[in-house]
Parts: sequence; C-alpha cells; structure tokens
Amino acid sequence: MGATNITWHHGTFTREERQTELGQKGLTIWFTGLSASGKSTLASALEQHLVSLKIAAYRLDGDNIRFGLNKDLGFGPEARTENIRRIAEVSKLFADSTQIAITAFISPYISDRESARKLHEESNIPFIEVFTDAPLSVVEERDPKGLYKKAKAGEIKEFTGISAPYEAPVNPEIHIHTDKVSIEEGVQVIVDYLREKKFIAQA
Repeated sequence: MGATNITWHHGTFTREERQTELGQKGLTIWFTGLSASGKSTLASALEQHLVSLKIAAYRLDGDNIRFGLNKDLGFGPEARTENIRRIAEVSKLFADSTQIAITAFISPYISDRESARKLHEESNIPFIEVFTDAPLSVVEERDPKGLYKKAKAGEIKEFTGISAPYEAPVNPEIHIHTDKVSIEEGVQVIVDYLREKKFIAQA
C-alpha cells in the first residue's frame, strides 16, 4: 500500500539550472546481460574513466545493492521486479542531481527495463541501455563466482540463463559483444556514444 497524505516538494531551482551551475548533464547508463557477461567489469571501468575526466559518475552494482537497500529481496520474478523498480528510482535520483548513474544489474525482464526507462523519460532524464552480450558457453566458461556450476547442479534455484529466463534487449542504445572486444574498447564505445549525443564534452 502506497503512502498517503504526502506532497512532492519542488526545489528552488530547476534541473537545467543545476546542470548549468555544475557544468554536467545527468543521465543513467543501464547495463544488462547475463551473469559473467561483463556488466560489472565494464561499469567499473567506465566509472573510473569518467571520473578521471572530472565527470561525476557513480556505479550501482547488483550484488552491492543487495547487501543494503535490497537485502530483503529474493530472486523470484516478483522480487526481481521490485529489485529493478527500486534501483530505477535510485538511479533517477542520482541522474536528477546531474551525476551519471551507472547501473549493473542482470535485469532479465524486458518489461522491468522498460519500466525503468519510462520512469526516466517521464522526468526527461536520458536512459541509455547497454547490452553486454556474450554467448552462454562463454559466460559459463568465465563463471568467476562458480554460479553456473552450482545452478547446473541444482544448488541455486531460479538462476538466470539456466533455470530462469533472460530476455535480451531488442533495441538497446549500445550493444557490446564482450567476447569480441576488450574492456578498454567497450568503454571507448560508450564514451564515444556519450560524446556523439553531447551528454559529455568532446575530448
């Protein structure tokens, strides 16, 4: 049940005025892909690169968020949807403050990602979906946490790609085949896109 008797309090200046004062546009870069597809690695490298350019950016990682904000959620379909709803709200707040929010979540359902996009678009905040794409055989071979092995052994229930579905993006803004490009090359693809769209200044 939602809260009642509440009122949205607007600030004394607009997002556009904040962006002008701080010299930066806020937006969300939403990484999605299978476990071990390279989401967190790319997101972390991108965050470091942007900050080195003196651009305020902050990474929200799927595992990290479940240690705090979303530690009460499981991994069933409804819990996954709530997980993404919450992080969409948080990333929108970061972007509204003019930071670049970088999220790295499997976010397996198209409908949940579209809800996150709609939430941003309703507030005129750019939402950039990045599909970190790698074949199942590749991510299973990487398997840095041993999760695919455990899922196949039945030790992990509702594991995306094995016993739970992953719905790949149909038309993401950026599509990176992480089995074919290096981390550095992947970061450059994203930075080039941001510059092309004038979200960040030219080098």
